[in-house]
Amino acid sequence: MITATGLVKRYGDVVALDGLDLVVPEGTVLGVLGPNGAGKTTAVRILTTLLDPDAGSAFVAGLDVRDDPAGVRERIGLSGQYAAVDEHLTGFENLDMVGRLYRLGRRPSITRARELLEQFDLADAGDRPVKTYSGGMRRRLDLAAALVARPSVLFLDEPTTGLDPRSRSDMWGVIRDLVNGGTTLLLTTQYLEEADRLADDIVVIDRGREIAHGTADELKRQVGGERVELVLADRGDIDGARAALREVAVGEVVVEDDGRGLTAPVRGGATALRTTLRRLDEWGVQVLDVGMRRPTLDDVFLTLTGRVAEDDDSAAPADTRVRQEVTS
Repeated sequence: MITATGLVKRYGDVVALDGLDLVVPEGTVLGVLGPNGAGKTTAVRILTTLLDPDAGSAFVAGLDVRDDPAGVRERIGLSGQYAAVDEHLTGFENLDMVGRLYRLGRRPSITRARELLEQFDLADAGDRPVKTYSGGMRRRLDLAAALVARPSVLFLDEPTTGLDPRSRSDMWGVIRDLVNGGTTLLLTTQYLEEADRLADDIVVIDRGREIAHGTADELKRQVGGERVELVLADRGDIDGARAALREVAVGEVVVEDDGRGLTAPVRGGATALRTTLRRLDEWGVQVLDVGMRRPTLDDVFLTLTGRVAEDDDSAAPADTRVRQEVTS
């Protein structure tokens, strides 16, 4: 449903995209991750017809984004980094307005607006001005607006930025329901747990290029397997703890600077943890805390880019209220 080949975009001397390829099969979620300035939002703007690439090609729902931008806009929904809603209108009026811009007609626009208010748990607030909404409610309304025309392809650019953990979790549930219903989704995010939870496939980009591609588990394996981490009750047990861990470790045992924490790479999941506990007991080592840790996507970012993921593409122009551009 989404295919991009060799996308290039420059802003003066800054190269925002440098030959980026993307493929999103129908009914799947592609997570696009990258550090600050990686080009994530630039890629979304090209795929949603808001920017022309300097080189390369892109097709969405079988249509060329350059040759048939109007056709592409009829088939997509877009929710940008910031809720593009009119705070002086009610929630209902915002959704009804988007329906009119899509030329759904008066009655279908009203019906669709009420349906979406129910779906996104906003029915009780639907006739209140949006300026009275919380941040989470505004984000849900913004996503609802992206779905007014029942798009087959949805682009979500940092959909949960600024939300509290509960609102973020609620939004994840809504997004998962959409995908279960057959929507194809391209998601950019700064929350690595979000990609882990939602994405079928992940592309990590840096300086406009793909630097890694795979499922969350495949990417995590690039930075090593599972690790046992423990904290000693007594620093005097350090030698015994090191010896016990060496019996189960598949790599170097690392002692933390405080002399009480140790980490060792292992294989076998819970079995390795049980074996570790037995060995510690045999060596008479007392621990305050012990556990199994798998690599996270944070580890992947740091390993691949040397930086953390952030929510701003500094190479691109300032974000705009893109929904008005898409629907008009």
